[in-house]
Amino acid sequence: MRTSRPLTAAALAAAAVALTAAPVYAGKGGSGGLQMYPSNAAPGAAVTVNTTACGTARAAAGDASAVGAGVFTLAPGTEAKDAVGRFQVPPSAQPGTYEIVAKCSGGGQVTGDLMVTLTTSQQEVQPKGHVKTGVGGALGTDPTMTAAGVAALAVAAAGGTWLLHRRARGEGF
Repeated sequence: MRTSRPLTAAALAAAAVALTAAPVYAGKGGSGGLQMYPSNAAPGAAVTVNTTACGTARAAAGDASAVGAGVFTLAPGTEAKDAVGRFQVPPSAQPGTYEIVAKCSGGGQVTGDLMVTLTTSQQEVQPKGHVKTGVGGALGTDPTMTAAGVAALAVAAAGGTWLLHRRARGEGF
């Protein structure tokens, strides 16, 4: 058995995964960039800022003055080498792209872009209200109809069992 084919296939698969994988961090400056969630925010929205560029210091002073939000603090997050902070986009913010800056406590600076839009994207809109699927609850909207449905299912199950029993005894359908 030749091992070159399985190794070649494995190498090609690994290369395909590496080429199609999206970068985890996309930002300017630093090794980790400055990530913002959401990256497209409407005026009044809260924005979470995250970076791994500060290394083991895991702390930074953030500056969102460009958008009018002022300074904020990035503190150690739950992940290793992770610094996390929050600020709120002012309700008076105008649409556009703003550079947000974080200065690491151990030295260095990292930046990222925040896009302010008048409306949030559909991915960021949280659903509200009831979901209308056409299926009622345990009792449905009409208990009489639910009881009729249960009775029809019981008759079908009993009839199917009876037919299978007849066939097993050789009596046919």
